[in-house]
Amino acid sequence: MRYTSEQHDAFAAAFERDGMVVLTQHLPVATLEVWQRAFAGLLQARLDAEATAVRGQNRHYITLPFAGVFADEAIFCDPDVLAIVERVAGADPIMCQLATDTPLQGSTYQDVHRDTPELFEGEAETPSFQLAVNFPLCDVTLENGPFETTLGTHRMNRHEAAAAYERGEIPIQPIPMQLGDVMIRDVRNLHRGTPNHTPQPRPMVVMGYSRRWYYRPEVHIDVPRNVYQQLSPRAQRLLRTMPQVDDVVGADGESYQRFAY
Repeated sequence: MRYTSEQHDAFAAAFERDGMVVLTQHLPVATLEVWQRAFAGLLQARLDAEATAVRGQNRHYITLPFAGVFADEAIFCDPDVLAIVERVAGADPIMCQLATDTPLQGSTYQDVHRDTPELFEGEAETPSFQLAVNFPLCDVTLENGPFETTLGTHRMNRHEAAAAYERGEIPIQPIPMQLGDVMIRDVRNLHRGTPNHTPQPRPMVVMGYSRRWYYRPEVHIDVPRNVYQQLSPRAQRLLRTMPQVDDVVGADGESYQRFAY
């Protein structure tokens, strides 16, 4: 681990307050450069096949195949990330998502939204139950489409949060990131994607982790059986509720279509 237990506690406390934390220069750049090269070909193939989930003009959500470079438990079982995840979303979590969000040149602002509905309509917000762990496959600047988010709205009723944002009482801010940075966030914080004004795609990986009892069938990972059998017990436990398949899933389109709440 890079951080101590006391530092994990401090990150969890910051997360409780803000709904997000960023671990700077945490993942190995050389590994992410391999992911970037592998993703470039996948992105073009999915665009050619029109097999992405469109998240706005020139903005594409693509599930990563759970195989090869993308099935790297050094990444999805990172001990510091999991230590923070378990502090804020409970012990024995489920990994439920491995995908990318990529704005291309000509993309526009998304509407401000959350990525999941509340557990109880109209009630005060619960402790965290679904997290996104994001890391980019390139540097994220103000020019190429940084993620913009609010702080602390994960603990607000969604109607009250939306109204306060509309009144200008809650600021939204961009989160520039360098290759190697990792953001852990509650998906209920109000946020949006922003335009990419450059000719290069801006891929952002999302790994989803949920409390052990929470399941959204449209958000899942198809895990090839031969890949699953080669994983460590810790990795297998994270993926225990995910469907196992015979082969890597091809470009058949995306099931995770409704994403904004």
